[in-house]
Amino acid sequence: MANKMHVKKEDVVQVISGKDIGKTGKVMAVDSEKRKVKVEGINIQTKHKKPTQQMQQGGIVKEEGFIDASNVLLMCDACGKGVRTGITIQDDGKKVRVCKKCGKVLD
Repeated sequence: MANKMHVKKEDVVQVISGKDIGKTGKVMAVDSEKRKVKVEGINIQTKHKKPTQQMQQGGIVKEEGFIDASNVLLMCDACGKGVRTGITIQDDGKKVRVCKKCGKVLD
């Protein structure tokens, strides 16, 4: 069973720890088994690629690596910074994420 995480694909997050502290970016991929996320422009790693049918030219490629999900906070539009999130149940029974500071619905 996959673990529940506080961020989803296409969310905008802020990094709170590591070499890219303070940077923001969009979540590109989520690995819920390992509790890791790949964020656009964060944790850039150098990979050595061999030539293949899809990539005729091999060489050194820079691409994003996964970081732990605990090192990112979801961005709140109203607060303008990364915030902790909570879950509330609306009147129609749907669960939504809310900002812990201002109470705004983030979904």
